Amino acid sequence: MAGAIAYLSRDTDGVLWNKVLEAGLGPLDFRTRDNLGNKDEIEVVLAWKPDRGLIASFPNVKLIVSLGMGVDHLLADDQLPAGVPITRIMDDGLVGQMSEYAIYFALRHHRDIDKYGESQRAKRWKPEDFVDTIHRRIGITGLGTIGQDTAKKFTALGFPTAGWSRTQKSLPGVETFHGPDGLAAFLARTDILVNVLPLTRDTKGLLDAKLFTALPKGAYLINMGRGGHVVDADLLAAIDSGHLAGAALDVFNTEPLPESHPYWTHPKVKVTPHIAGATNPRTASPGVIENIKRVRIGQPLLNTVDPVTGY
Repeated sequence: MAGAIAYLSRDTDGVLWNKVLEAGLGPLDFRTRDNLGNKDEIEVVLAWKPDRGLIASFPNVKLIVSLGMGVDHLLADDQLPAGVPITRIMDDGLVGQMSEYAIYFALRHHRDIDKYGESQRAKRWKPEDFVDTIHRRIGITGLGTIGQDTAKKFTALGFPTAGWSRTQKSLPGVETFHGPDGLAAFLARTDILVNVLPLTRDTKGLLDAKLFTALPKGAYLINMGRGGHVVDADLLAAIDSGHLAGAALDVFNTEPLPESHPYWTHPKVKVTPHIAGATNPRTASPGVIENIKRVRIGQPLLNTVDPVTGY
């Protein structure tokens, strides 16, 4: 295979991706979304949130690469060409960023930093009641690469840590639950819920009123999975009722988050603009290069995704 590679993303990393791929593959016919040329020549697509139907306009595409570890942005396109393999990026740099994000906001809540910020603004000397680390239970929904890395780091910090996944998983030092039957018990022992699930037809809207009610009073949510996991009205109601202490949200049902959305101004909600983890071409490229080599010679691919389930 010696066809062109199309880079379908609105970010500015195209030049860098071209450089790192050329370093591993040699000279490339690398094209950006604004300069695709003859679409018949495109055989590999690197994509992040491409326009609906665009990939289907490449008649000879042989490999679709998600420029991230999530693939819901691709599977939302009902015109994806059938039979073309889809692979996800496995990026150690991104994994580390995601766990850092979870740990930061968990510690911020655990150590009452926002309350102390309020006290500072009021010039009020007021120590808060301290919760021992061994009594602050972390629960992680999603035990893929990111979830496992995050769970290991929380365990190393001394937090009782559990994880819930679609299928059974085992992780040293981490209590694990799985499937619909394991969800209630997992939630009942979780004080800080960290969501890193993929967005699929089974997980969309999972973080709803029923789930929030199953958490202990005073629980805190950190969502760095996808915005589609959360029923926004239910989350706001759970916080306003006092059942949840608050939330740190990096992903949203609509992105960018509309200026009129109540999350922006809610005193117990922290908003970040989908930055918990960013794909780094330098650390993400080895797997992409390997898959391009494999598709050229007809070998099995790495990190493939089932287009039906999203796993």
